[in-house]
Amino acid sequence: QGAIADYSKAIESNPQYVLAYNNRGNSRQKSNDYQGSFDDHNKAIAINPKYAPGYLNRGNTKQELKDFLGAITDYNKAIEINAQYVLAYNNRGNAKTELGDHQGGIADFNKAIEINPQFADAYSNRGISKRDLGDIQGSIVDYNKALAIDPNSEISYSNRGISKRDLGDVHGAIVDYNKAITINPQYAPAYNNRGYAKYTSKDYQGAIADYNKAIEIDPKYATAYNNRGWSKYLQGDFQDALKDANKALAINPNNGATLDTLGLAKHALGQDKSACKDLKKASSLGYQGTSQYLQSEDGAWCRNM
Repeated sequence: QGAIADYSKAIESNPQYVLAYNNRGNSRQKSNDYQGSFDDHNKAIAINPKYAPGYLNRGNTKQELKDFLGAITDYNKAIEINAQYVLAYNNRGNAKTELGDHQGGIADFNKAIEINPQFADAYSNRGISKRDLGDIQGSIVDYNKALAIDPNSEISYSNRGISKRDLGDVHGAIVDYNKAITINPQYAPAYNNRGYAKYTSKDYQGAIADYNKAIEIDPKYATAYNNRGWSKYLQGDFQDALKDANKALAINPNNGATLDTLGLAKHALGQDKSACKDLKKASSLGYQGTSQYLQSEDGAWCRNM
């Protein structure tokens, strides 16, 4: 708030001060004042339509609000003004991957790296896209490169841990999650990911402890609620599994994995009609685990309901 007040004073002294509008917009975004952020970046662009950072930062705000197409439009404009704008390529790559265009994302990350070979975030983000495309080893190579440049990136350690887990190296994954947590003890995804690694090793209590921590840090972390619920389900604690699945759905209502947890917990509690509805919805959303269950002998009770 102090920074916002300082930028406001600067604007009061000079209403054409583009940089002050830009910086106040960034501060407002960090304070979750997205409309205020839009207003400031729009004003900066109105004063100077060739101000590339204004488009970049307005795109960042749109990306925060999940308007990925709108963000890409702004990043395109920033790149049109400055063809060497590393952050615009990197952030456009992130928006493309959010829309499922991983190849387009990789192309943008490649361009960012071509312009600045020491830009660690672009390697890390390219690693995410490679993993999503099934190139697990390639993702690890990129995370290694990112960490060689920035050895204090909790995000790169956590993401490398996910790829190691994909390859069956659960111990190596946990080592990376531990490192991420050492760097940033408030990084919720590292606790969630470590919890998932413990779950795969059937350490359900250890997994639940990590999910608890992730939720303590981020009470809106839907995936952590669902993961905790699934571990509770596997321990036979169906009531608490149901509660966690409902909490996850309140945050993210159309998540197939969570509907699967919810349906199976209800089935275990004898609430078959409602359970079957949840499972069929999970399957319709494309959650493979539920679809396979419904086609199996175990899921026969629901198929004709």
